[in-house]
Amino acid sequence: MTRVRPEEGHDTSRTARRAALGQITLIVVVAVNLRPALAAVGPVLTEIREGFQLSGTTAGALTTLPLVFFGSYGLLAPFLRRAPRSETLLVTAMALLVAGLLLRLVDAPFPLFAGSLVAGIAISIGNIAMPAIIKRDHPGSITTVTAVYTVAVTVGACLASGLAVPVEDAFDASWRLPLGLLAIPATIAGAIWLPRALRAARDARSTPSVPAARGVAALVWRSGLAWQVTLFMGLQSLLAYVVLGWLPTICQDRGMGEAPAGYALALSAATQALGSLAVPVIGRRTRDQRPLVVATAALSMVGFAGITWAPIGTVWGWTVVLGLGQGLGFATALSFIGLRAHDAQVAAQLSGMAQGIGYVIAALGPLAIGALHDATGGWSVPMAGVLAVAAFMTVPGAAAGRNRSIGSRPPPATADVSPALN
Repeated sequence: MTRVRPEEGHDTSRTARRAALGQITLIVVVAVNLRPALAAVGPVLTEIREGFQLSGTTAGALTTLPLVFFGSYGLLAPFLRRAPRSETLLVTAMALLVAGLLLRLVDAPFPLFAGSLVAGIAISIGNIAMPAIIKRDHPGSITTVTAVYTVAVTVGACLASGLAVPVEDAFDASWRLPLGLLAIPATIAGAIWLPRALRAARDARSTPSVPAARGVAALVWRSGLAWQVTLFMGLQSLLAYVVLGWLPTICQDRGMGEAPAGYALALSAATQALGSLAVPVIGRRTRDQRPLVVATAALSMVGFAGITWAPIGTVWGWTVVLGLGQGLGFATALSFIGLRAHDAQVAAQLSGMAQGIGYVIAALGPLAIGALHDATGGWSVPMAGVLAVAAFMTVPGAAAGRNRSIGSRPPPATADVSPALN
């Protein structure tokens, strides 16, 4: 019998850890690019509005356009004859993102909006492809890697919103400089993933892609549970993109300077990372995910109310509260996709549905807030609507948080159905 020497076992373990760390690093490199195209707009939105003479509703559309298409690929994927390789999708996403970022630098309104639309499509492709890669490459640590992915997305948004105005001021430039610089990390991410995409393309010639499972798609789209997951995803995303699109403007209208208003948005994004990391920890200590849904709604309502009506000097505390709630909501919504799906095929279809429909719902947020602000001339009515959405979010969220799954038979009455986030 051949014995493995202890040092050989340690070497193998170190090699495996090093390989896993390298794969996670690749995930992070892409993840940090999946929100800055939108997050960097908020701090300079007032300047863009003035430069192009945009109304509040039109300016809201600038942040709405990418959101409308954030889940577009997820809606298209089930109807494709063959599914592209995930690596190919990520390189394509980064290439489209660079194109969109550069297009909106042209000094005209149409390229500005067209570039935002292209960026939204690019982000949609990345949104759908990345969870599939995590499930495939890290099946034993899905929740942990998903948490890292979520934090990386949040950090990207945080850096983009916090540095937009300081970069503009440091170089005495216009809003085009900080928005244009975002093309650099997107280009780097695409270049890093390109060798893997080329290897995947070579493999595809010998191992054809699996056709889309339309029967599974029909099962998911007819499921009430799937619609509950989708509604929660959409409503929590709506609240998040109201913050992303309008928080700096609200703070500025209440007397805060442009740069501090951008810092407030950055603080909210940074705090979201803590909320996201808390989900796996809390989830292991609760019978199901309904407490997470209630906490998300409560923290969001308190945070929005404080930012809107409390003394402006206290805005930093309310921003932290709001960020924690939104971090909990985002990670909980992503967890629902895996927890409520019976198998990987169902999870893939549910991911496309939840993000495809969910981000269309989310896109209504910034647009509606801009329209209500134009109509009323203040923030009280728009924020009252936001609070109502946060309260209503608990209805589909509580239903989605129960221990059930799509595509499985009901468990026996004596079975223990308490899941752990895994």
